[in-house]
Amino acid sequence: MEVRGRKLLVVGDRVLVTPAAGEDRTRVGLLLPQAAIDKMQVQSGRVVEVGPGTPIPAPTEFGDEPWKLGENKPNYVPMQARIGDLALFLRNAAVEIEFENTAYLIVPHAAILLLVRGSGDGERSASSGSAAADDDDDIDLSKLIRLDD
Repeated sequence: MEVRGRKLLVVGDRVLVTPAAGEDRTRVGLLLPQAAIDKMQVQSGRVVEVGPGTPIPAPTEFGDEPWKLGENKPNYVPMQARIGDLALFLRNAAVEIEFENTAYLIVPHAAILLLVRGSGDGERSASSGSAAADDDDDIDLSKLIRLDD
């Protein structure tokens, strides 16, 4: 992701997410106190950048002649998350950063519980197993997230 000539690279099996706005309110619009927000275990956001995945050794690294020089290109286990997906993830696993006055969350791929992918892709989300909607407005996250009192 490039902002004002500066490039932001996500490393490994991590995902860069912009947190969804409005999670600090109840369904009827009441503001939640900070203590109640901190107790919520699940958070949502839009995926803006995806790392290359978990690195795995190349098959040639297991060869009989390790002294031979060769071109070792890194191999990665592909990630399920894609840019533009809506992700529900564990709040405690996310790391909050600020880049160019914008708040982002770095989330490990293992902490993502559910992906909602736009129906324009013609695919189903591998994590959710159901067809997804196009916008955040079409998705009622309060039905997906149970708030414990």
